[in-house]
Amino acid sequence: MRHLVFVYGTLRIGQCNDINLKTPAPLFVGMAKVNGLLYSRGWYPGLRLGGDQWVEGEVYDISPELMVQLDVLEEVAPMPSGEYQRINTLVLCGEQQLACEVYELSADFAARSQVLGQGNWLAYAPDS
Repeated sequence: MRHLVFVYGTLRIGQCNDINLKTPAPLFVGMAKVNGLLYSRGWYPGLRLGGDQWVEGEVYDISPELMVQLDVLEEVAPMPSGEYQRINTLVLCGEQQLACEVYELSADFAARSQVLGQGNWLAYAPDS
């Protein structure tokens, strides 16, 4: 079974954790966006879902093995840090809505973070 994942920060193409450099290789599905707010966590972003603003990102079809790697990277497993949780939500990819896994920043961590003015991490990302 494969999973669709929406990435919006350092996992995006060309960023320091580029998902395309991981194995097993993901399959790019398309550019997408989701309702939410983007927060600065220093050298990486966090996303809180909801509201009327958009956060831009990419959708990939990934294997269960790669999902496990992403869970470790985002510290939701094996020992959750509490910073992120992986949830399933709808994202807009072109004209269609897709159910995707997304790593959402916890409310506690968001409260201690700066909201970014626009929902595209690439506008803020340090050179990778």
